[in-house]
Amino acid sequence: MSGFSIFMNSPLTKEIKKYIQIMAEAGFTGIFTSMHVPEDNVSAYKQRLVDLGACARKNNLKLMVDISGEALKKAGFSFDRLDLLKKIGVTGLRMDYNIPFELMAKVSQEITISINASTLVQDEVDILRMNGANFDNFEAWHNYYPRPETGLSKKSFLIKNQFLIKNGFKPVAFVPGNKNLRGPLFEGLPTLEDHRRLHPLACSLDLFEMGITEIYIGDGGLEVTTIEQYRIYFKSNRILLHADDVGSEYFEYVLQNHINRVDDARDVIRSADARFWHIPEVRPEMPRFRTVGSITVDNQLYGRYMGEIQVVKRDLVIDERVNVVGEIVKDERCLLDFIKPGQKFTIKKYKRLGEN
Repeated sequence: MSGFSIFMNSPLTKEIKKYIQIMAEAGFTGIFTSMHVPEDNVSAYKQRLVDLGACARKNNLKLMVDISGEALKKAGFSFDRLDLLKKIGVTGLRMDYNIPFELMAKVSQEITISINASTLVQDEVDILRMNGANFDNFEAWHNYYPRPETGLSKKSFLIKNQFLIKNGFKPVAFVPGNKNLRGPLFEGLPTLEDHRRLHPLACSLDLFEMGITEIYIGDGGLEVTTIEQYRIYFKSNRILLHADDVGSEYFEYVLQNHINRVDDARDVIRSADARFWHIPEVRPEMPRFRTVGSITVDNQLYGRYMGEIQVVKRDLVIDERVNVVGEIVKDERCLLDFIKPGQKFTIKKYKRLGEN
């Protein structure tokens, strides 16, 4: 289950509504937004929340709103009338900024509550229990970190998640986007510092491997190609990789669906059935160094291995029996780490702006 962020510092334009629709069609299931209302823009923020809620309902998306008690009051809502928030499409509240835990416990009887996972301690959990909190309605959302070097370490993240799960919370985390990065720093909005400049899908796959089942895009956008990669992964558990041609006669041959062999090699990803496809005689081409991300086809000098397709996971020396026919684009090479034994993947030609 994954979601994305929509920020209310501007009206909900046709372009944003279209983006929400595209993300829902790709398989995303929720929206995160932040509602900290400026003094001079109260009425605008209330209307934007109403509009965003309507758009979420239309696309069958959950809507989690980061809120403080004062901001909620400014916008004309109240913790005493949660039915009004639910009516406009709000399905959860991320409650922070000194909201009393006794109030969180009360509100959890009516709506999903996101608590600050990164700062929660045992004494606060005990207060929730003593006040009869409904833990089925609680989620523990980690922060995102706009400033470089301030994101969590993987070690501390895992330790905190053990604590959260032990206490009955489901951890939720953020990964950076790669379009419309949020200002004023424009440095991405990840939970983990290791993720700050990585491909969003690679960050998501890393979190999935750590047992996080709900992940949100922190920034305000994803590139079209990245949305397609998420869509394909959500729908068919397949990783889409984009590649550049290096001038080989055999580049088109690798542009198809593949499965990594179950007996996963150390140095390369081996397309399981490639040697058994009907292929022409593969003649040797100019030998090249095989760097990480190189796509190769074994030529006739490799005998019965002719036609084997590989994607290189670590730098390898020149081999005249191996033609380098393409390269995975640079920012997607981190995805190779997640092509595990038996993982389905697709290689597609990367089309730059203006290309047919």
